[in-house]
Amino acid sequence: MAEPVRLAADTAPAAAPAPARDLLVARDLVVAYGGGRSLLGGTKAAVPVLHGVGLSIGRGETVGIVGESGSGKTTLGRALLGLVAPREGSIRFDGTEIVGLDEGAMRPLRRRMQMIFQDPMSSLNPRHSIRTILTGPLRLHGLAADAREAARKAEAVLDRVGLPRAVLDRNPHELSGGQRQRVGIARAVVMEPDFVLADEIVSGLDVSTQAQVLNLLGDLCREMGLALAFISHDLSVIRAVCQRVTVLRGGRVVEEGPCEAVFANPQAAYTRLLLDAIPLPEIDPDWLDRVPPDES
Repeated sequence: MAEPVRLAADTAPAAAPAPARDLLVARDLVVAYGGGRSLLGGTKAAVPVLHGVGLSIGRGETVGIVGESGSGKTTLGRALLGLVAPREGSIRFDGTEIVGLDEGAMRPLRRRMQMIFQDPMSSLNPRHSIRTILTGPLRLHGLAADAREAARKAEAVLDRVGLPRAVLDRNPHELSGGQRQRVGIARAVVMEPDFVLADEIVSGLDVSTQAQVLNLLGDLCREMGLALAFISHDLSVIRAVCQRVTVLRGGRVVEEGPCEAVFANPQAAYTRLLLDAIPLPEIDPDWLDRVPPDES
């Protein structure tokens, strides 16, 4: 197997300084689905999805994971969070090996590793109010001593993501798509995590709302020092919000490096194809700054 192309940081004209040390390090991940006995008594072969994938994310760093549908982006993200068990490989979070940990051993780490889902309508319980969605995890993980403190923290995080406090007493179906995605972000950051995985979180939003959500997420990452893995098929989004990018194809890393270097001079043929597939003649790195003010 060919080694992925790695671009040195000094090839980028304005690459961000590297964090002091990595928070999350994955090495040689192999993930396959299926296998075992079939209904007819035979044996089914497992379907491989990731083939020896490696990835590192530093504290406070934003890394994009990009590739076409079926490239293994979401599977990699779920493996990084311990939601999918790799058949081979290693994942170390803040120095702790999480591959093979049982749920009891993983639970203290769950608060520090949060996910923002692609479809907030399906990831937010429709029977629960936003108040319950935000305060429940705080009480579960012991981050609030009582209901009053949990409510105060829920109000504060709504302020932080630009939603009115009246939203607390609404249910998800009463909110717009952009508002639901902000609630999804609020649910993640209210836990005061160290690492957040965002999986295609703006793919269903209009361009203006996309920009508002991405600006919000970028501000929160800078304020809180979050490490962020941002999964997307949209290279213009990756370039706008990420410092480094990892390109996946068929469950393998084909290229990685600082965004500016990869976008300016892609070394892998597949990366060049992805760039050529963008309908605009040139990616505009400043598009997030030219959107109307948030009206939500």
